[in-house]
Amino acid sequence: MKYAIVESGGKQYKVVEGESIAVDRLPVEPGDQMSLEHILFLADGDQFSIGAPLVSGYEVAASVVEHFRGEKVLAFRYSPKKRIRVHRGHRQDYTRLMIDYVGKPGEKKARAEKKAEEAMSQPEVQDEADDLVKIEGIGPKVAEALKAAGITTFAALADSKADDIQNILTEAGLKMMSPEGWIDQAKLAANGDWKGFEKLQAKLVGGRKAAPARKPAEKKPAAKPAKKK
Repeated sequence: MKYAIVESGGKQYKVVEGESIAVDRLPVEPGDQMSLEHILFLADGDQFSIGAPLVSGYEVAASVVEHFRGEKVLAFRYSPKKRIRVHRGHRQDYTRLMIDYVGKPGEKKARAEKKAEEAMSQPEVQDEADDLVKIEGIGPKVAEALKAAGITTFAALADSKADDIQNILTEAGLKMMSPEGWIDQAKLAANGDWKGFEKLQAKLVGGRKAAPARKPAEKKPAAKPAKKK
């Protein structure tokens, strides 16, 4: 494990690649890149480098994540005989840093180039197929017909047109109506809006919006019998 002990604002911090630290507020902006130059100690597996007072030939690169304030610390000074009551609060300002790299400056560039070469050599990974049966109105047979036509994800279904889906079902010998409701559901599922997905499904019957219930006809009052003269 590679880690280092650095100094910032008169305080010492242990830094590890991929982890964040909170230091006293620095005059930087979120998103900036910076280097922690005061390296007091560096460990790389069984090898150790102790600074005298600083370790040379290494760097700690970090990116600024955010500025924030710590929890309130209360201080109360009390003197009973002099009637002194002093109550104070303080919140320290901090800067959160994400440690991007710990090591020699040349190794960082070589590592970035190696990752880029590996990314170029790896084949593109296709998106995993979604369970289209979750769509209200789509059964196993319809899902198979859609997958045979290349529609395997919620995003692909959301980008499809109702007429194209209807043609796919017709060619597969399936008679389905109004695939617009499927597309509306697929858009919510593709965006991860599962609450809206459930609300929409509650309004659908077989993938279509349920027709509003008819109000019962009002009964007319019975005519009163005519009075005999």
